[in-house]
Amino acid sequence: MFALKDRTSGAHGAAAMRQALAATHGAFVLPRFLRKPFRLAVRLFEGSVTIPRHFGAVGALGFLGLTGFYGMLLGGHAPEVVKATTSTFGFAIEKVDVAGNRETSDIDVLGELALDGETSLIGLNAEEARKAIAALPWVESVDVRKIYPGTVHVSMRERKAFAIWQRDKELSLIDSEGDDIVPFSGRHADLPLIVGDGAGTAAKDFVAQVAAFPHLAGKVRAYIRVADRRWDILFENGVRVMLPENKVEATLAALENLDQENGLLSRDILAVDMRIEDRMSVRLTSDAMERREKALKDRDKQLARARKRV
Repeated sequence: MFALKDRTSGAHGAAAMRQALAATHGAFVLPRFLRKPFRLAVRLFEGSVTIPRHFGAVGALGFLGLTGFYGMLLGGHAPEVVKATTSTFGFAIEKVDVAGNRETSDIDVLGELALDGETSLIGLNAEEARKAIAALPWVESVDVRKIYPGTVHVSMRERKAFAIWQRDKELSLIDSEGDDIVPFSGRHADLPLIVGDGAGTAAKDFVAQVAAFPHLAGKVRAYIRVADRRWDILFENGVRVMLPENKVEATLAALENLDQENGLLSRDILAVDMRIEDRMSVRLTSDAMERREKALKDRDKQLARARKRV
């Protein structure tokens, strides 16, 4: 970058400098790292170094460039500049591969990536994109990889809907741990319906207990949590069976035997109370109650006639 004008004069100047320093008997010695810059300054002063042509213009342009870069950093425009530059050089995102999604749409994933047609693969923050996609309702885990020059690969694992949870008038899909996924919209209507406060977290074990009795499980309409302590089962024909807090499996076994042998759940009844051990109460429907009262009255009349005859 620098050219020596006259090596001979430079050598003489350096020798004169050394002699001047020696004449001071070592009064002052420059540190080693300053000796070369000092010699260069002496050469510039003596005119033995020629500054290249256009050095001033290049230096000014460099200064302006550094100033602009510093201002860009202060103003927070660096990401836009990087995006525009890298996309111009062929690193624009042209393809997004999404794998493992059934409930999450590709459009939802693209929305979380916030691509605008100029986003570059270099400027995309894979970790921030992963966190944004992981916040979607159905996503359990997700991995985002950048494949150069212009592809983003998104691989995810989704949560599985376990049941429909009814709380008051609200219906939502939940997973097996009882955590909400999304509001119920009509899809997955074949899932078990659980009702009541506390039902979400306790449903997994209870549904599994009932599933061990296929004759009963195939007729269930809803599993109802009562006071977050025990369960009732509502069957498809409207019969409600009240179960005890403990010994649930033994009670379910007894209920299945009664239904298979005597057709208990097929009769004209409203509810079966099995909360008390070794005792069962049955509540009839209004029609069944009228028929029963009529039958009792007819029986009393027949008994009264028999007494008169006697």
